[in-house]
This record gives sequence, structure tokens and C-alpha cells, in this order.
Amino acid sequence: MSTLTQSMVGMSSLLEVLDAVDAQPEHAELRARSYELLGGLTGRTVVDVGCGAGRAVAELAERGAHAVGIDLDPEMIAVAQQRWPASEFHLGAACELPLETGSVSGYRADKTLHLVDDPARALAEARRVLAPGGRAVLLGQDWDTIVIDSDEPETTRRLIHAKADTLPSPRAARGHRNLLLDAGFTDPVVEVHTSVLTGDTALGLLHRITDDQRWLAEQTERARTDRIFVAVPVFLVAAKR
Repeated sequence: MSTLTQSMVGMSSLLEVLDAVDAQPEHAELRARSYELLGGLTGRTVVDVGCGAGRAVAELAERGAHAVGIDLDPEMIAVAQQRWPASEFHLGAACELPLETGSVSGYRADKTLHLVDDPARALAEARRVLAPGGRAVLLGQDWDTIVIDSDEPETTRRLIHAKADTLPSPRAARGHRNLLLDAGFTDPVVEVHTSVLTGDTALGLLHRITDDQRWLAEQTERARTDRIFVAVPVFLVAAKR
């Protein structure tokens, strides 16, 4: 298999997992809550950083915002442009946004900061592009706190921590509030929402955590008998510029 083909297969797998998770009713409610915390949207410019396949950008536009999606992955941007041709997407990094200073009223980053080497720098950039009074909203899971029902709890803990250690900032979500305060934001609001995954959606996530076939065999059997259970706490934090 060529490197390009491997990349396409990997992206397809990731998109399938992301689409399945985003389709869960509680995730739709969580996205809606994040839009509420951005404040009034009609006529305002909002940037969604790490926009992925662009669902949130389209939903923000439906709510009256001028929504702009930014992602570091050109393949994700291509998918977003294909899915939502009426929306605006740009290639860019969280720490170097292709936006003018003070040009947006809302900043949103969902499942993004754990992929950034320097979350503090990313939030300094968020503050730069936000106009005074604008709001930042961060969502993300802490990769050390994923809950998985298993007959092998010690192995499960080891695999979760091993996956976390492959990410640039796996515990960024638990630090969202302090990161915003350190960046000069005020009036933080903190919420914790727990996503419960079962069936093939849960199994798809676990396949992205590990390739330990012996451990996955148990989880596959759990999925077959409707006994697989994964809970992911999601931290939602909003603050004002």
C-alpha cells in the first residue's frame, strides 16, 4: 500500500469515527451549547479552529454567523469544502491563524488543543484575533480520563495512557480554564459533559486508541453482545476577551 493510499485510508477511518460521534444526540446538543456560549451570532464573524470536516461551520452559518473554518490538514479542508461548498474554509495552524487582529467576535476550538504542541500560544493567538468583548469557547476530552469497561482494567489503563502519551498535549482539556485566564480572558464558565458510546461507534474509537489485538478481541465480543461501554468526559469552557 502506498503512503498516499495509507493516508487516505487513515483519514477515511478518522472521518467515519468523527461522523459517528458527531451524529450522537448528546454531541449535537453539546455543539448547540457551545454556540450558545459564543453569544449572539447573527451578523458576527466566528472562527472554528480545527474545523475538521466542517459541520460546526455550517451549523454556525445556519444560525446567522459569518463562520470561517480553519484546519491544519489540507485533506480535511478539501472534505469540508466538498461537504459544505457555501461555507468558508482556510488552511492554517491554531498558533498562526490567517486572520487580522481583532477581526472576529467569536472563537471556537473543538477537539483541537490536545493536538497543539503549545496550547498557551494557541490561546494567545485566539486573543489576538478576537475583538474586545469577544468570546472564546473550548471543547475537548482529557485523554487520560477515558472510561472503558473491560475485564482487564490494568491493561486498559496502560493502553489509555500509552495513547495519551502519543499526543502533543493530551491533558490540555483539564487546563482550559487556567489557559484562558493565563491568556488574559475573563469570566470563565466551565461545564463537563459526558459522552457515552456503545456499539460500533465505541469500537471504532477503541481501534484508534490501540492496535492491541488481544485486548480488542474482548471489546469486539462486547460490541457483538451489546456490552461495550465507553464514557468520555468532555470539558466545555467559555470566557470573554
